[in-house]
Amino acid sequence: MISPVYYALLSLVCAGVNDVVFKRYSSQDRSRGVYVFGIGFVWTILQIMTLGISDRPLILNPVSLAYGLAAGLLLTASNLLLLESLTHIDVSLGSTIYRLNTVGVVLLSLFLLNEPLGFFKIAGVILGLFAVFLLYRRNELGSTGKGHAFFFGLAIAASIFRALYGVTSKAGLMQGASLQSLLLIGSICWIFGGAGYALFREKRFKITVKKALYSLISGVLVFLIVNFLMLAVEHGQASVVIPIANMSFIAALILSVALKMETLTKRKLLAVTVSVVAIVFLSFSA
Repeated sequence: MISPVYYALLSLVCAGVNDVVFKRYSSQDRSRGVYVFGIGFVWTILQIMTLGISDRPLILNPVSLAYGLAAGLLLTASNLLLLESLTHIDVSLGSTIYRLNTVGVVLLSLFLLNEPLGFFKIAGVILGLFAVFLLYRRNELGSTGKGHAFFFGLAIAASIFRALYGVTSKAGLMQGASLQSLLLIGSICWIFGGAGYALFREKRFKITVKKALYSLISGVLVFLIVNFLMLAVEHGQASVVIPIANMSFIAALILSVALKMETLTKRKLLAVTVSVVAIVFLSFSA
């Protein structure tokens, strides 16, 4: 039997690679909405195929529909914001802030789900905020502070929406929502959310061969990220496998440096190290 840690590591690698693909796509003036639309289309097809070959029924009860729609829209918004932020900041910066959504999950769970906040979680929150401070002080393009602050803020907003997605999904499962329904509805939300963003925000909807190729690659990666993580959670302890998967920013940093998309600085390495410790602390149950 495959260890759940291996599933978590596979999810980590896929997420890190996808963040780099996100950065590659965002480096050019291309529609983010069309990209998300294409990703959702590929992900939905793969998710339907997976349901077809599995023995798990698709339960579309009111609870699954309501929480699936809410979670799906939050996840779609978080990825659109992440894509926009990556137009002007390094992939390691955006990826690290995005994966620090664990801080938001812990804080939101405290107020919305009445989960306890112990010493290690408090320390994790403080370290997570310190890591964001370290990343913020680094001016990616040598541009004015205002321009950098805007895209840095988009990355933080993306992380907050990702945290809201996590808490909403958890609340839905606690209320009896079907996991398979949440995944499928989430992928469909990417289709409509991406199309809506392209038509109403960007005022353009044009599918090209390059956009389709990027969508295909990221669609497969997003499908693998989610399903490997679900397998890890199903066969292992969530407190162990989720923090491992959330460290995908390490893979994104290594890959982006290897591809010479950015340079590795002492400050950035320190921020990544602090982020790892923060996530480990946040995974403790007390």
